[in-house]
Amino acid sequence: MSSEQKPVYVINGFLESGKTSFFTYTIGQPYFQTKGVTLVIACEEGTVGYGPKLMKATHTVKEDIESLDEFTPAALMALDAKYNPERILIEWNGMWDFRKFRIPKKWMIEQELTTIDASTFPMYFQNGDLKSLLAEQIRGTELIMVNRCDGIDHKTLISYKRNLKAINPNAEIIFEDKDGEVDTAEAEDLPYDISRDPIELDGINYAIWFQDIFDHPDWYEGKNIRFLSSVIKPFDFPKGYFVSGRPIMGCCANDIRVFGNVVKYDGADELKDGDYVYLTAKVTPGEFDSYPKLENMWQGSYMVVTGQGMILQAEKVEPAPAPADPVLDFTNPQ
Repeated sequence: MSSEQKPVYVINGFLESGKTSFFTYTIGQPYFQTKGVTLVIACEEGTVGYGPKLMKATHTVKEDIESLDEFTPAALMALDAKYNPERILIEWNGMWDFRKFRIPKKWMIEQELTTIDASTFPMYFQNGDLKSLLAEQIRGTELIMVNRCDGIDHKTLISYKRNLKAINPNAEIIFEDKDGEVDTAEAEDLPYDISRDPIELDGINYAIWFQDIFDHPDWYEGKNIRFLSSVIKPFDFPKGYFVSGRPIMGCCANDIRVFGNVVKYDGADELKDGDYVYLTAKVTPGEFDSYPKLENMWQGSYMVVTGQGMILQAEKVEPAPAPADPVLDFTNPQ
């Protein structure tokens, strides 16, 4: 093995959400084959296991870690020394707080993904303690696999997607039933009319639009939008620009973040940080490299900002009163 950091693939999810099935499928695929050892670290045991035939054919070994106290960089380095793996796959226990996830410095997370059983999603999302665990699982994940969608209507799946996007708007979300992937990309399911000029984004609809533009930028390019926005002016931000946005509660009071947009506006220097405005702006292609810091943007929360590939060009900026509650609440799954 070289001295470079070893790639780690992490899969989150509650028990019986399909973690092992996903890993066993992936390990068996030709594109995932390697000559070196693959180390699987399982932090819980489900009903599906790793077959000895598959493990032998793919040079895979498996170790179990049964408690969070045992999941330490020192313990992981001991496994590294034992097997000298080329890569590591970790099945994280969904009942463990992912904020306590630690790996050795010589390991590096290559990909993080989460599996969710659609049939049990409401139970987890509506339980305060479990919801917090779920939020920690998906906050930094790149891919969310929502499986077992059979018998769940399209409208309900759309609501699940919005709940998940409220916690992690950058994640790719795939819904699957027994027949394969379920298509959830239908404009008629949006709570606002994208044919209007401007598109009115009242209340929580702003958050839904913010999520949707990541998935379907072509639906909005060149169109005007209008919404109530706070004015955010990060330190050393370029003249002629500001950040518009609203704080969103995606899971709980401890999970509030700002969904913000880079806005090009000639009168930006006249605006004050914390002002509220009715912003009418055109969604335009463009890049913006001067990103604000991602912390302390709103009472200690951090910010998700658009700007790579899209910038809002202000058409009209009108003073507005501050809302009674500045936070848009996404905690109701329906």
